[in-house]
Amino acid sequence: MASTRAAIRYAKAILDLANSKGVAEAVNNDMKSIASAIENNTELSTFIQNPTTTVEVKESALLEVFANVNGVTKGLFHLLFENKRFEILDAIAVEYNKLFDESNGVEVAKVTTAIPMDAALEAKVLAKVATLSDKKITIENIVDPSIIGGFILRIGDNQYNASVANRLQVLKRELSN
Repeated sequence: MASTRAAIRYAKAILDLANSKGVAEAVNNDMKSIASAIENNTELSTFIQNPTTTVEVKESALLEVFANVNGVTKGLFHLLFENKRFEILDAIAVEYNKLFDESNGVEVAKVTTAIPMDAALEAKVLAKVATLSDKKITIENIVDPSIIGGFILRIGDNQYNASVANRLQVLKRELSN
């Protein structure tokens, strides 16, 4: 849990710096690609987490992999090098994205579906979301085959469960009463 608190502190500091330089959005895009790269590339993730790899090697590799990132993002790499904290880079990137969205009045709607959403379902979900929130919404799709069909929509603390699995549970409860 300490690493999450540290990641939040780093993310806040980087966002403040990026805002002061007017590059918060560019850094946000960097953080999205860093989080995505670490999440989708096992080799990169293992490399960053590896305690036997020196921080010098990690920093130079990240500067090579993410050569086109903003100077503020490169500054983060150097800060993690100095503090020997590369293992929380992924968490920092994720926290930065959350903080950036919050500061810009953007809310994330998590939509769980049995199969990946197509454009038609995404449009339906966005229409439903518009009735629940007046903020700008970005959709994050989580695929979970166990819900069978339908979808589960979560915005902040609110949840709207329109999954087949949930309907079956309700039916089961009604029949057992």
